[in-house]
Amino acid sequence: MLQPFVVGLGRAGAGLHLPVLAKARAAASELFRPGPVVACDPDPDKRPATPGVTTVDSARAAAQRLDPDGTVVHLCTPPQNRAEALAGLAELGFQRFIIEKPLATGVDELGEISALRGQHGLDPAVVTHWLDSELTRRLVSLIRQQRLGELRSITVAQHKPRFTRSTGTDGHPTAFDVEVPHSLGVVLHLAGPATVRHAKLTDMHGPSAVLPRMGSARLVLQHQNGVVTEIFSDLTAPVKQRQITLEFDRGQAIGHYPISDSDDHAQLVIRGESPGREVFRDDALTSFMVRAYRHFQGSERGDHGTFDLHCDVVGLLAAAKQHCLAAEQTVTSTPKGRILHDAC
Repeated sequence: MLQPFVVGLGRAGAGLHLPVLAKARAAASELFRPGPVVACDPDPDKRPATPGVTTVDSARAAAQRLDPDGTVVHLCTPPQNRAEALAGLAELGFQRFIIEKPLATGVDELGEISALRGQHGLDPAVVTHWLDSELTRRLVSLIRQQRLGELRSITVAQHKPRFTRSTGTDGHPTAFDVEVPHSLGVVLHLAGPATVRHAKLTDMHGPSAVLPRMGSARLVLQHQNGVVTEIFSDLTAPVKQRQITLEFDRGQAIGHYPISDSDDHAQLVIRGESPGREVFRDDALTSFMVRAYRHFQGSERGDHGTFDLHCDVVGLLAAAKQHCLAAEQTVTSTPKGRILHDAC
């Protein structure tokens, strides 16, 4: 049995991992050590008394009461400086990790994390729960069975208003790092390796501040098999949306992932041969958590399978950011002699 240890009690740690751990323990109690979940955060305001959770102020304090060999660390700190956080935990003897996406915000930090993985023998599973989604499985089946012919293109819309969290924390450097890693992992799973063809970022204009590069993110990919993907995520949108559209030779599949933890139902609309609409339960994060713990317990041997995928995700996001940076640095002289910056 394994002991969960949640590091970071912000939105990801307290709002997602702790509730999902409760569901995972109810679904597969044989994987989890009885007793409270241990959690830590240096901010005392984020350490309220929570039933079933023992909170401490540091990872070192937690290590004094935990057996690292029997512990799974849920690393839920912001993605910036993740290598530093991972290094500190590895020095304390922890090896099994569930790491919140994105794995890193750049290729340099990704290199540091890869080095730590080899140096300390770490076993990291990166949160890629959309791959455990029933909707994703049904889309994979459509592609493999070719019910609607060959896949030609993928379009993803990931929108949600994020003004409060964006102004309250600087953990995500761009809009590419918030929602896009979820869908980017899915499209690589569906259509295979890809390169960046186009990328664009916009600023977030709030009532009291402008946050550079935190408004929206658009990414166009060219897959090696000819499929073209476009992902658009707007963090200033008035409504939430998580929609994926697959265009085939003879039809279209439109999927809707659950938009929040308040409702775990997904929908799939098929247009073309055998059209129809399906609504089904799709608690992907709980499924991911159970599968990760089975892997750590040894029920599923070998690599968890998410680290290499997220290395590809980080590489593509880094290329997208570089594309935008190059566009921002492009200057054009106007007839009146003014210099205009061509923002991406």
